[in-house]
Amino acid sequence: MTDVHQAPEAAEKVVGLLLAAGGGRRLGGRPKALLEDRGALLVERAAQALRAGGCARVHVVLGAAAEEVRARARLPDCVLVDSPDWRQGMGASLRAGLASLEGTGAEAALVLLVDQPGIGAPAVRRVLEAALAEGARALPGALVSAAYAGARGHPVLFGAAHWPGIAADAVGDRGARAYLKEREAEVVRVECGDLADPYDIDTEADLARLRPGR
Repeated sequence: MTDVHQAPEAAEKVVGLLLAAGGGRRLGGRPKALLEDRGALLVERAAQALRAGGCARVHVVLGAAAEEVRARARLPDCVLVDSPDWRQGMGASLRAGLASLEGTGAEAALVLLVDQPGIGAPAVRRVLEAALAEGARALPGALVSAAYAGARGHPVLFGAAHWPGIAADAVGDRGARAYLKEREAEVVRVECGDLADPYDIDTEADLARLRPGR
């Protein structure tokens, strides 16, 4: 397996893309980015997971309560991207995030969701290393997904050659799901069940998974 620290030039071409625009409709309208876990906002934890996992650059897509997130969240050196159509679902935020990478020199996007605090830097690193194992030349065509007991999950890496197709397919809340399903044979699955727990914070009951303190 390629070590991200041994391939800095290739790793620079992978940008972490954090989707953090959700309004928390099933949480009574509480924006997920502003929920707290272990003394930090979920948006802060997820951005740090991308950085610690090997992404030198991180773009954070905001929507619900974007100005409050900007005011409260500690997101040093992150590029903050607005998703004006965030109410339409995750697809709109994914499109906004991919659009923000145009002209940056990025050759792949490593996508993480803000409402999955059980996924941290180790899973990010494993997916990134799997993509880099084929070398920088292969990055634009890469499709690499974390897997949990064999089922696809996040984080997921999209090479730049796939961005137009993903953006065209990303509608509602399905994101890149349909695009990946059509290209199942091309997707490299990397088992991460030993490193992470892919639960979502979607409902009031899920809030019990968030922990106080640090």
